[in-house]
Amino acid sequence: MSMAHRRSGNVPERQGRETGQALVEFALVIPIFLVVLMAVIEFAFLLNGQLSINFATRDGALIAAEAGNATGADCVVLQKVEQDVSAPANRANISRVQIFWTNANGQPLDTSGNVTTFGSGTQAADTYTRTGTTTCTFADGTTLTVPYALSGTANYPTSARCSDILGTAEGCLTGHPGIDTIGVQVTYFDGWRTPLHNLIGLLGTGWTLTESNQMRMEPVL
Repeated sequence: MSMAHRRSGNVPERQGRETGQALVEFALVIPIFLVVLMAVIEFAFLLNGQLSINFATRDGALIAAEAGNATGADCVVLQKVEQDVSAPANRANISRVQIFWTNANGQPLDTSGNVTTFGSGTQAADTYTRTGTTTCTFADGTTLTVPYALSGTANYPTSARCSDILGTAEGCLTGHPGIDTIGVQVTYFDGWRTPLHNLIGLLGTGWTLTESNQMRMEPVL
């Protein structure tokens, strides 16, 4: 009886040790779990932003190709980009939209038709930032206002875009072999949504994403 009594008396003590061990293990595991959870959340938003702007540039390039050198083409492109970047992505995070002349390989061209780099002073491009507004008036007198403003000089205005199959339309930039290929590039900033960067010491306030697509303009016969 005394042996059995001593064994049964040790049970609460053993259970207490097991409970304490479980709490210690939980305290060690929960930070790792939270870090992984926050990393998954951040990655999901980042991937969504990347896919959203990629879709927006594809649609924007399609609209630009169809609009050609029609008056107000840029406003229609910018409106399409706005519509395509929707929740959970935030269109307010779009920092820049660039509508540019490109060759068939997607390389940006300068105003003479030579390959250049994005952002160069001679690049044939209209660069819009998501500040202020731009209002376009169409041929029928209707207007469209978009929350973008032209940054710097319009080096690729609609009047200079060539959709003439012969490449001889009035206003086309020099160096046109025929119909232009037009590109749309979107720059998007994705900021941190969780305290993950503070927990693991990551620097910076977020990620800058850039996507572009281009399409050959519809020919005018």
